[in-house]
Amino acid sequence: MPQLPLPLAYPPAQGRADFVIAAANADAVAWLAGAPAPRSLLVGPPGSGKTHLGRIFAERHQATLIDDADRRGDDVALFHAWNAASAAAPLLMTAQALPRYWIKLPDLASRLAATPTLVIAEPDDALLAAVIAKQFADRGVRVTPDVIGFIVLRIERSFAAAAATVAAIESVGLASRRDITVPLARDVLARDVLGRQRDWIDDGTVDDAAIIDLSSSVG
Repeated sequence: MPQLPLPLAYPPAQGRADFVIAAANADAVAWLAGAPAPRSLLVGPPGSGKTHLGRIFAERHQATLIDDADRRGDDVALFHAWNAASAAAPLLMTAQALPRYWIKLPDLASRLAATPTLVIAEPDDALLAAVIAKQFADRGVRVTPDVIGFIVLRIERSFAAAAATVAAIESVGLASRRDITVPLARDVLARDVLGRQRDWIDDGTVDDAAIIDLSSSVG
């Protein structure tokens, strides 16, 4: 029985022109594309493009980006960073959950409660299709629209599911030396391959691999 290849680390395209703007993230993009607030918090699920969008914001406004603030476990450092931020030196934090679920320091909790919070929702079908297309493209894999459409209609509506599905399909395609087609996608989704891919997707390795640009709003 052929062995699945080990997952590889594919660097996602991270330019401004590589970020997809859709209903799930349009409000966050509009806020960050405007005049920067001294402090902002960007919340979204894994794979939703928080880091990607944060880097665009940081580059554009010479801002400080604290990515995955909810995983740092250092409320004191975050508190000092919040206090040091200003209109001239803005701060953007990203997290997977709202502060009330991970902040323990009361002073920081009260400050973040008053901080503008931007939320990226789970994707609709159009954004999910764009995410899947980009993830295949990041791997140098060409797929036809019918393959993407087939996948979109059959997976959980989440960025994490899109990332895990692309990884699983590519792995099986490489192991079996098959082109990425609808029959291959059907075979993968019918097996337990997807579940075996989630361990390395869920650890945050591909957190910002999601997202390409359909407009020049942040350019």
